[in-house]
Amino acid sequence: MPELPEVETVRLGIAPALEGRTITHAETRRGDLRRPFPRDFAARLKGRKVTRLRRRAKYILADLDSGETLVIHLGMSGRMTVQADGRTARKIGTYVHETADGIGKHDHVVLETDAPARILFNDHRRFGLMDLVATDRLEDDKLFKDIGIEPLSPGFNAKHLAAALAGKKTPIKSALLDQRVVAGLGNIYVSEALFRGHVSPKRLAGSLKPDEIARLVPAIKTVLKDAIRAGGSSLRDHARPDGELGMFQHRFLVYDREGQPCKLGCRGTVKRIIQAGRSTFYCPKCQK
Repeated sequence: MPELPEVETVRLGIAPALEGRTITHAETRRGDLRRPFPRDFAARLKGRKVTRLRRRAKYILADLDSGETLVIHLGMSGRMTVQADGRTARKIGTYVHETADGIGKHDHVVLETDAPARILFNDHRRFGLMDLVATDRLEDDKLFKDIGIEPLSPGFNAKHLAAALAGKKTPIKSALLDQRVVAGLGNIYVSEALFRGHVSPKRLAGSLKPDEIARLVPAIKTVLKDAIRAGGSSLRDHARPDGELGMFQHRFLVYDREGQPCKLGCRGTVKRIIQAGRSTFYCPKCQK
């Protein structure tokens, strides 16, 4: 499942072709993704200007001048690509295919804008979704009403995290994966952040001391920013909007490094354990 850095990479990649642009054509090439498209979906998009393109947790949000927001979730295998001719491609961004490659079998949604550019939503497993929600009621929608604070926001600080973790008897790894506690974090970046913060993933969340929380918050922010700069992590399906792979998987310090030496030189060895059905990687010597 794409995590915050992968979703943010996609948002940044499609922004030049979509934000501030008018959707001149919209087409759905099947009736659903993981759930049906909303009524008159293509018609409600056509002719609308995208006033703002933003991200909330693992969702991309395109605010329209109609008062609705296009909600996009990539699911497990969703990709968004941008096509434009060579001259336009060089003007509207680096994450663009310079040749219009046509529409493929699994390109289920087609958006054309006055950039001019074509944006394709490709999802061979169809676990993604697209919806239209009234912008002023977005935070009350069932997709968003229980989502926690954005980890890259100024409000996510040691005081906030300490309050969110107080009394929790679940492991800190599980607590940080809870989207009600922090939005957008997933398995990869929680493992990496806990390593950078020198906190064991097995510790109970409520047991963390103030100095440990004070280390963990900047560790979370730093690993997310580093991953965004690297275009995210490509392990299976994630690709940038230009079709190229993200590069952060080459910079993992613990994730997917079971049995390898700790990169901090502590002479420890990275271990793998299972927590809530997910693989956790950590260094027992560095993380207490």
